[in-house]
Amino acid sequence: MHLTKFDDNQEVFIKEIKSFQQFIRGGNSLKNCTLQDLDFRDLGINWKTFKFNNTTFLGCLFKVEDKIFLEKKGATIFPCPPKLPYFPFRKSLYNWEELMEGYSPKKDNSIDYHIYRHFSKSKFNPNINEALWQRIHDHAMDDALRDLIEPRSDGMTEKKCVGFMGGHGTLRTDEFYTKTALTAKLLAEAGYFVVSGGGPGIMEATNLGAYFAKKSNKKLLDAISILQKAPHFSDKNFHTQSIKVLEKYPKGGKSLAIPTWFYGHEPSNLFASHIAKYFSNSIREDTLLAISLYGIVCSPGSAGTTQEIFMDATQNHYGTFNYYSPMVFLGKKRYEIDTMIFPLLKQLSFGKEYHKLLHLSDEPKDILSFLKDHPPVKK
Repeated sequence: MHLTKFDDNQEVFIKEIKSFQQFIRGGNSLKNCTLQDLDFRDLGINWKTFKFNNTTFLGCLFKVEDKIFLEKKGATIFPCPPKLPYFPFRKSLYNWEELMEGYSPKKDNSIDYHIYRHFSKSKFNPNINEALWQRIHDHAMDDALRDLIEPRSDGMTEKKCVGFMGGHGTLRTDEFYTKTALTAKLLAEAGYFVVSGGGPGIMEATNLGAYFAKKSNKKLLDAISILQKAPHFSDKNFHTQSIKVLEKYPKGGKSLAIPTWFYGHEPSNLFASHIAKYFSNSIREDTLLAISLYGIVCSPGSAGTTQEIFMDATQNHYGTFNYYSPMVFLGKKRYEIDTMIFPLLKQLSFGKEYHKLLHLSDEPKDILSFLKDHPPVKK
């Protein structure tokens, strides 16, 4: 983050030591400053030379005497809480290696699983402290996500995000698993930033396809054949087969996953380069739809997918996030005949801006062509 000295009335958020050092060259006031996850213990800072007013330290580390001095001067310090398996004040998104640390096929001792077990103990009724730490953590995810996608003042993002929806229980052997992966691959190669809910099924197919961007379709189909040896997320070797793919085909393309510990019994997939994992499922779902301004691709799914479709339609109906976005349905039989969701949306959207942004197809190339021809429309 590039920082210059601002007017004292402007709020400043500092997350890197270099940014802090740069900032204080402009003066000794920390008025309206929030500093997150910084270790000041070995920097030899003379805090007595600084002015404090509305100064907040989140998860920062100090020498004992410095901490006492800062608190006396009125600075607000939120220390890292003890005995939590997660760090509420983190300043970056997760990656799969971090979450899977400690995992083995014989026993899951991963960090991801330990956080899920901790969360499950009070999942439906957390005490006030746990609830606050979870909310602070999820805000940290929000902030790290903004750093990644770079939103502008009008709501549009620098990254051209396209989200994918679909069934978490879709088998790796299902034809729409392969079609979703091929579609995500095409979109990633065309410059779109592919986003999924981060779990198994269609979500995994999404990140897998983006991972194989700029690799051949033959290699992607080979990877799918490896994954198919453990087709369902409940299968014993589900992660083992994923790791085999990663080892055989290293250095894949980038994509985003937004999973939740609320559904922590479903394993996060291992093919996203960036993982914004939330405690709150409602925030996670809304965030995924909100940032996917370049479109949503809906593969076949069940009740959860249907809910997300109408959440997205509601955002489009009212232009909630300042843009109307494409809604593409992958699976003519599913969405035109079996459920009639597509005809219903065409009727509901009549006379609205997003009516012309609805599309139904069975072909990945057709979906790419439609998204290219139908960019988001500003409200």
